[in-house]
Amino acid sequence: MDLKELVRSNRVGECKALPSICTANESVLGATVAFAAEHKIPALIEATCNQVNQFGGYTGLRPADYAKKIRSKAGGAGLPQDDLILGGDHLGPNPWKHLDASNAMENAKVLVKDFVEAGFTKIHLDASMACANESTPSFELVAQRSAELCQVAEAHAPDPSKLCYVIGTEVPIPGGETDDMSDIQVTTVDNLAATINTHIDAFEKRGVPQGIEKSIAVVVQPGVDFSHDGIFHYDRDKAVNLTQAIGEYNGIAFEAHSTDYQSTEDLSALVADHSVILKVGPEITFRFRESIMALDQLERQLGIQDRADVIDVVLSVMDKSPADWKNYYQGDDAEIAYLKLYSLSDRVRYYWDQDEVKSALAKLMHNLDTVGIRSALATQLGSDFPSPEPVLSPRSIIDQRICTTLSRYYKACGLIC
Repeated sequence: MDLKELVRSNRVGECKALPSICTANESVLGATVAFAAEHKIPALIEATCNQVNQFGGYTGLRPADYAKKIRSKAGGAGLPQDDLILGGDHLGPNPWKHLDASNAMENAKVLVKDFVEAGFTKIHLDASMACANESTPSFELVAQRSAELCQVAEAHAPDPSKLCYVIGTEVPIPGGETDDMSDIQVTTVDNLAATINTHIDAFEKRGVPQGIEKSIAVVVQPGVDFSHDGIFHYDRDKAVNLTQAIGEYNGIAFEAHSTDYQSTEDLSALVADHSVILKVGPEITFRFRESIMALDQLERQLGIQDRADVIDVVLSVMDKSPADWKNYYQGDDAEIAYLKLYSLSDRVRYYWDQDEVKSALAKLMHNLDTVGIRSALATQLGSDFPSPEPVLSPRSIIDQRICTTLSRYYKACGLIC
């Protein structure tokens, strides 16, 4: 899919957009490319700067490794490579913001170089964060640093003509909020103008005016987000000034982050109001977690003697290695226990790939494959009824739960009925 053409279509009133799947979850990635292949639609899959970078990120994968893995999954699912778009999210100094700005930006430049050399073509340039001993950077400084990163991308991409950029950020840091939000503010028209105009000036001065020509979207806060227990739903009336203001800028639209858990109607309204990219991640892994908990309960109900006890295992691992959730969840013991599994931020997603948990998941799949899940029983796990198959696999149940979210997003984006 030509993302620039997508923007042009959206801006003239065609309610078309594209979901961006942001996750490291193997099951979600596999289900995504299979869903796209089945429906003959494109899949946009993005990796954040914390998830994948030149040092491995929290997945242990460098950009070339990640790209190879996703392409392999797509090929195995029958998704044409032309229908697979790889994106880099929040590419900038964020993983190294504890360093001084010079060193952090040098790492960020290597990051961008490695992403584009690996064939990532949708690049979110984000230099909005303060580095060590800095105050919050100005619009001008953010744009200047983004222009430096754009220059690197243009110099190292195998085919620079395939690159497209997203600029700006008025969203949570990669990985999510550190606490619940009491209120969020829609991006002002003045801040939208400052973001776009400072980037235009900075890219021109840096000698990469094509960076603006290739920019498809600006990240704004349209008034959507979620906390541990609550959802901030899209209110078109509150965003009307922002929606009208984008009309002053040709060839650029919005990228909406943290759209997880919005209703399908709200997602459609975002698309109608010129959000051409809808980012989603925690909602899909939340659905994955739901399916695993249901299968865990089924394993118990079926009286399997040598159980995997996946939920017990993942909670044990979370307690032994709390870094990915401890600073995000507050409250008494009961509240913490609730949030570890049921928070909408779904920070348990960081633990499914731990070796001990992976072993338990594999055992769960084996146990239930061996016994078989009769179709009437599968309806208790959220499967459709009647099923064309008398016995379902646990994998099909997981995929079906994931695809409930994928379907919502692709429908809202006007790509499936």
